Formats: sequence, C-alpha cells, structure tokens
Amino acid sequence: MIILTHPNFSKNFKKRIKLNSRLVKRFQNRIHLFAENSKHPTLKDHQLSRTKKRLRSFSITGDIRIVYQQISKNKILLLDIGSHNQVY
Repeated sequence: MIILTHPNFSKNFKKRIKLNSRLVKRFQNRIHLFAENSKHPTLKDHQLSRTKKRLRSFSITGDIRIVYQQISKNKILLLDIGSHNQVY
C-alpha cells in the first residue's frame, strides 16, 4: 500500500504527536498494521459522515485519530491526525 501525506497532516503531526515519543511509537505501529491489513479490528477503521462522507478514519489510541482519503485501491492520503475533537 502506498501512503501519502497531505501538508496539513505533516504540520499537525509535528505539532500534536511528534513531541510525545510514546505517541510516535504507537503511530508507527498502527501505520504498519494499517498498511498490512486496513480492516484489522484494532484500528476501528470507519467511514465518516455528513460533510466528510468521502473520508475515513482509524484509531491510533483511544482518542487519537487519523483521517484519510482512499485515492485508489492501493493508495491513501493521510489528511489529519489528532484528538477526536481536533480532527472532527
């Protein structure tokens, strides 16, 4: 799977995640799991609704989420990362 990052994702990752080494490690583990099996139950992957209905999300921790867009069968674009309140 090809995983691309939007500039806003990179900015928010640096601001919200990078300073916490525990979150960085969890992020790396979950991205690896997502790349191998995007439907793994641990990820809690789901489609969003309303104005974001073309987007999907999966969990890094209980509150930290990644919002992404499926570009093609094997390509996704990471759009945002942060707490539930920050990304929705």
